[in-house]
Amino acid sequence: MLACNRTLGNTMISALRIFCRNQVVFYERAHRCLSTQTEGEVRIAKILKEKFPLASSLQVVDISGGCGAMYEIHIESSEFKGKRTIQQHQLVNQALKDEIQGMHGLRIFTEVPKS
Repeated sequence: MLACNRTLGNTMISALRIFCRNQVVFYERAHRCLSTQTEGEVRIAKILKEKFPLASSLQVVDISGGCGAMYEIHIESSEFKGKRTIQQHQLVNQALKDEIQGMHGLRIFTEVPKS
């Protein structure tokens, strides 16, 4: 296995080469430097802050390289207490129902605060 990182403008390119029995699998993923948020990240974060005012942690990242096709959301809120993971994700999906229509994908990670 061989891994490397390089930058192209404000985008970090991570490359991982995995060698398996005379076969090379190449995996490359672009990461935008997080010094500024995209309009989509700001819009989604605003919606989630309004829907989950007790959220102790919220992170929204455009993982499509900045085009708004796919997002990853990490949210920790006491509002998820007593709910199964699927129910927590349904709440996030419901809050973003209008936004989701224009997306290709969405990764959701929810958590209940430890205390």
